[in-house]
Amino acid sequence: MDPVQIFLAMAFVVSAYLLWFSQLSGRLTGPKVWPLVGSVPYVFMNRHRFHDWIASNLRRTGGTATYQTCTIALPFFAYKQGFYTVTCHPKNIEHILRTRFDNYPKGPQWQAAFHDLLGQGIFNSDGETWLMQRKTAALEFTTRTLRQAMNRWDPETLSPDLPENPFAIAFDSATEATLQRLMYPGLLWRLKKVFNIGTEWKLQKSLQVVENYITGALNARKENPSDDLLSRFMNKKDSNGNVLADNVLKRIALNFVLAGRDTSSVALSWFFWLVMNHPEIESKIVNEISTVLRQTRGDDPAAWLENPLSFDEADKLVYLKAALAETLRLYPSVPEDFKYVVNDDVLPDGTPVPAGSTVTYSIYSVGRMKTIWGEDCLEFRPERWLIEVGPEGEFKFETPKEGYKFVAFNAGPRTCLGKDLAYLQMKSVASAVLLRYRLAPVPGHRVEQKMSLTLFMKNGLKVFLKPRELKAGAGGVGVHANGAKVAMCA
Repeated sequence: MDPVQIFLAMAFVVSAYLLWFSQLSGRLTGPKVWPLVGSVPYVFMNRHRFHDWIASNLRRTGGTATYQTCTIALPFFAYKQGFYTVTCHPKNIEHILRTRFDNYPKGPQWQAAFHDLLGQGIFNSDGETWLMQRKTAALEFTTRTLRQAMNRWDPETLSPDLPENPFAIAFDSATEATLQRLMYPGLLWRLKKVFNIGTEWKLQKSLQVVENYITGALNARKENPSDDLLSRFMNKKDSNGNVLADNVLKRIALNFVLAGRDTSSVALSWFFWLVMNHPEIESKIVNEISTVLRQTRGDDPAAWLENPLSFDEADKLVYLKAALAETLRLYPSVPEDFKYVVNDDVLPDGTPVPAGSTVTYSIYSVGRMKTIWGEDCLEFRPERWLIEVGPEGEFKFETPKEGYKFVAFNAGPRTCLGKDLAYLQMKSVASAVLLRYRLAPVPGHRVEQKMSLTLFMKNGLKVFLKPRELKAGAGGVGVHANGAKVAMCA
């Protein structure tokens, strides 16, 4: 073939591609896309503010609250692996999580990205594997077990004098590195894994620590059987009648560690940050806790601090629950979730989604949309969760009538099993801290998000703890002026 023919052939290919790309970019409604790399440059530039970037993109859509983009601008790939539909529209979220649940599994891309960390655990599986684990775990979340759990918690485990946990550090690092796999085309992280560089090197190093820890925990439970969740799975048999292999058990355990450890601790960090910046809300919370404990333990404040909250005491803390829910509305522990599209579908807002593509529903963005939560959507206002039910100003906690505008605990068949447990645990910890101390921010400490699977604070939360003076009289709450000390919330 002579040079002229080669040139003409190349010109034809380039012209055909540019025509195709023009049609593709004209259909997409999200960030600007570039030939070959799609919107990847913008993802990279906003990697340190990924959740706020998605929220700003969705706000620009107006009332639709949905946009589409691609990260691989190549024929076939652009409408499959590289095609993303991003939404925070409550009707769309309900469609994905409940109405067409079977059409939106985790899918191969998510499962491949998270396999090294989570294996076939409950958060990384679909179908029968997921259903078996959910049914088994559901037995642990009854009213009886919730009451028992309240009796086992000890707020002294919050002591800042406790040493750092290598497993916790490694697990946090592993979840952060794993999220990076979802932000860019799969080929990129696979190449980095082959050459063991960048975040993939960091991930493999962290997984070694995680593996050693969870192996020790499993061996310890084998030597000392209990009636806990891990023991329940150890007694479980698969479809062939065989007990679950150790590798399967370890991944199942890690999935529940992710569910129970990170989500509650992350939410509490944001809760304390919001509360200490809204002293009027802090005062209402402390007054509610004091009122409840005065009814159950008498007027002596010393008796209020002797033991953690009981199940019934925690259940009465309505305003505190509203403040926690409001925290999760603004700072959901899991800010984004991804689903695979099995068959072509059309979302309730009219957006067509092609089979083989990915749908991302942004839980973080839902709470920041005026079209969903009103003009005051960015305000921390627990009262939006309360309705008055009595003549003397009694209030009742009420979730939104449009339930899918609050999905911090997921929704539909995958609704979080530990939702009630999480609220009780957070109430117990929040009460233990706020009854003893008033929190104040350390000057110069920057509070910012860490880009991970869960919404960690990048630098933790450094606070001054100022001892609180509890008075025996009704509504009497004071604060010692001296004796402040510094503490760090994870």
